[in-house]
Amino acid sequence: MNAIVKPGAGTEAGAPGEGAKTGGQGAPVHRRVRSVRTAGGLSLRLDLRAVLVGLLLLAVALAAGIALIGSGDYPMTPGEVLGALTGGGNAGQEFIVRELRLPRVLVGLLVGASFGIAGAVFQTVTRNPLGSPDVLGFAQGSSVGALVVIVFFQGGTFAVAAGAVVGGVATGVAFFLLAWKRGIQGYRFVLVGIGGSAMLYAVVLYLLTKANIVEATRATTWMNGSLNGRDWDQVWPLAAVCAVLIPLALFYGRPLRMLEMGDDAAYALGVRVDRVRVIALLAAVLLVAAATAAAGPIAFVALTAPQLARRLTRSPGPNLLPSAFMGAVLLVTADWAAQRLFGADQLPVGVLTGVLGGGYLLWLLTVERRSGRI
Repeated sequence: MNAIVKPGAGTEAGAPGEGAKTGGQGAPVHRRVRSVRTAGGLSLRLDLRAVLVGLLLLAVALAAGIALIGSGDYPMTPGEVLGALTGGGNAGQEFIVRELRLPRVLVGLLVGASFGIAGAVFQTVTRNPLGSPDVLGFAQGSSVGALVVIVFFQGGTFAVAAGAVVGGVATGVAFFLLAWKRGIQGYRFVLVGIGGSAMLYAVVLYLLTKANIVEATRATTWMNGSLNGRDWDQVWPLAAVCAVLIPLALFYGRPLRMLEMGDDAAYALGVRVDRVRVIALLAAVLLVAAATAAAGPIAFVALTAPQLARRLTRSPGPNLLPSAFMGAVLLVTADWAAQRLFGADQLPVGVLTGVLGGGYLLWLLTVERRSGRI
């Protein structure tokens, strides 16, 4: 792996051509990197630790999904859940699992993965561990779009989701234009996002004052972020968006890693810096908008998932797949914990992730301040 230094984010670097890197305290941390040659002659270098961590996170996400399917007013064992999924359960179990609970879990997995990848892209492009879509105002943009539909048009579920997508995409386009000056620079994008977030939050509060009691209750419930009542109508559109945008983001994983060395080094290596930034950010914005439309603005998953994935893999670069799996783990596990602690459908998952993510944000700010980065 080539040496990569990520300014301001505490990224550890590895020596070129060696399976080692330097840890945060200057001590060498040896890494096992294996070269793999495909049948077509393409040579790939795999970080074994990152691969193993990704597979472990995927297994944990699936296990958490099975546990979540088995939770509720009619509890089921993992064996019964698997039996119902494979056609080995009775008619009642198969209806509960396939029609009532499986869509909720699939939405949770897809939303968590979308937020995880989007957060990794944003943090890589901005070179800032706080560069998250929910911190930079994209969730607020989707909230404005959804609330406009709820307050002024009394739209249904599909209309609210469409409004959230339009609001998120419009926010992304506006932020791109405001931050553009001979390309998009990370610090400008962060400043525009923070300012825009404050303005959009003010718009959200204004819309709530214009709503009647029924509309305000519905809007507040949506803004908390929840997986309650999710069905196949939310699964299929989100799955289609993820099937297109996640491979697109992964395709730009290597150029994004080169961007961490700085624009000049990336240009020297043949990376079209502005093109990579725009396409990667566009994919991330669309993923955030689609995920928010499906489950509401669930806070802090996009912020914490990439950071936790990076600390587990100890690998430089955006770590897109581990971040996606970590996002899925965080969201599904939080939803399961909310059901176990407060009962089914009593606590929206967005409230729990907001509390836990806020604590993580305070810890991250403390770490960054002690290291002298902020």
